[in-house]
Amino acid sequence: AGFGADLGAEKFYDLKCRFGGLTPAATVIVATVRALKMNGGVAKENLGTENLEALAKGIVNLEKHIENIGKFGVPAILAINRFPTDTEAELEFVAQRCRELGAEFALSEVFTKGGEGGIELANAVLNIVEQKESYFKVLYELDMPIESKIEKIAKEIYGADGVNFTKEAQVAIKKYTDLGYGHLPVC
Repeated sequence: AGFGADLGAEKFYDLKCRFGGLTPAATVIVATVRALKMNGGVAKENLGTENLEALAKGIVNLEKHIENIGKFGVPAILAINRFPTDTEAELEFVAQRCRELGAEFALSEVFTKGGEGGIELANAVLNIVEQKESYFKVLYELDMPIESKIEKIAKEIYGADGVNFTKEAQVAIKKYTDLGYGHLPVC
């Protein structure tokens, strides 16, 4: 669906699932320890070195994605695409934080091990689908005004305090509403 629970997943849930009649049983969030460390301030040339402090700073980004998935009522599982430089301490740190947030955790090693490297993740997905109930819901109702839909997404998914609409945006929203498009989802 695209990168991130803030863009790809929100659109998938609020558009594709709504109109396709789909009810997701689980959502797999894919990340790497390297990316989390980079989010924590580590330079690219140092990503292969263990750095739990940077990982703790960078994992905040992942926490928001897990939180966003939870707003749709769908169980989440984090798949870490394992790199050879990932340490056991780093992997355990991420796994523990996922458990604290109510998300499952699994390693994906398909790049280095082929199909065999995906068995742990496949089993974890099967387990979550069998053990956890999905209470899927969309973020907003279609009968809400366009401004309210935008504000709901901005606040709930992106963490905004609110939305300020420019005069041009207000004119465009009124035009779309007057043309009968107010009942559509926003994208």
